[in-house]
Amino acid sequence: MNVHELKMKFHQLREYTPENVNELLDFAKKAYIHNEISSTDYRNLVRELEAQGAAVPESYKDNSLQDSVNA
Repeated sequence: MNVHELKMKFHQLREYTPENVNELLDFAKKAYIHNEISSTDYRNLVRELEAQGAAVPESYKDNSLQDSVNA
């Protein structure tokens, strides 16, 4: 799956166009969590969306598992 396909799926399910790449990133995460996309597709989508400027909000970074593991 690529970003274009993700946008089409988003539009189909939500019946509106995503406002930004962060909204698509959230949508991809939910799809991955619900086993609607593979881990490979998810990784590729995240890379592509981050290259387009998507970012995880600071509030999520503060509470991430990665931080607690490294502490």
